Amino acid sequence: MSFSKVGLVGTGIIGEALIEVLLRSGLAKESLFIAEKRKERSDEIIKKYGVRKIKDYNSLDAVLLAVKPQDFIATLGTISSSLSNSPLIVSFAAGIKIKSIEEKLGKGFRVIRVMPNTPMVMGRGMSAISLGSAATSDDQDWVKGFLSKAGEVIVVDENLQDAVTATSGSGPAYYFAFTEAVVGAARRLGISQEDAVTVASQTLIGAALMVEKSGKELKTLRENVTSPNGTTAAALKSFADSGLEEIVYKAMKAAHDRSIELSS
Repeated sequence: MSFSKVGLVGTGIIGEALIEVLLRSGLAKESLFIAEKRKERSDEIIKKYGVRKIKDYNSLDAVLLAVKPQDFIATLGTISSSLSNSPLIVSFAAGIKIKSIEEKLGKGFRVIRVMPNTPMVMGRGMSAISLGSAATSDDQDWVKGFLSKAGEVIVVDENLQDAVTATSGSGPAYYFAFTEAVVGAARRLGISQEDAVTVASQTLIGAALMVEKSGKELKTLRENVTSPNGTTAAALKSFADSGLEEIVYKAMKAAHDRSIELSS
């Protein structure tokens, strides 16, 4: 299966990241076409990357849809009315089910649903993909191939996409919020704002690198920092006494349930 001409609809944060990923994966800029409803943004992207506007969807081998969920169905309707062939459709919209896309497009369209997250813009994203009924192994390999240039990729059954959304899709905000809380606590303990941000953010980065590079389990990493009856043990006991695991579960369950509501 050849994917020599690719269209991208929507050039927001994820959309622009996808442009960079596709170009890094070897797609020529002359083979990448965009559609963006904001003229100023469209002109900016075309000038920055040397891509062109989509003029004919039927000339494309794949169409990537990176528009907001509330705009997705209307956008899909506009596109489907001009399609006589069947390019691969790749959705990056949270909460939009494959069945809804297939029903809108008609029988036989190949559809892949992707749940990305914003660290994709740094090349360290987490994407989960699910295949529609007509999507092929070649389609899967192509999508996994270019997304792997922006981070890790897993393939999951679509019924797990709401759980993925609650884990990695919304996940970066959890770590940002926790680090904000650490900064706030450091300020209350007397550290300056500037130093608190430096200490908290560098600790987050360092801990993440240890998770990635050390080859050790999370439990082992935690235990290695925790001396019996020491300062870390006191902090972790406070977390446990406050029900940290249940707090995290309830938060992720809320995200999971909201994802289901948005897709219904």
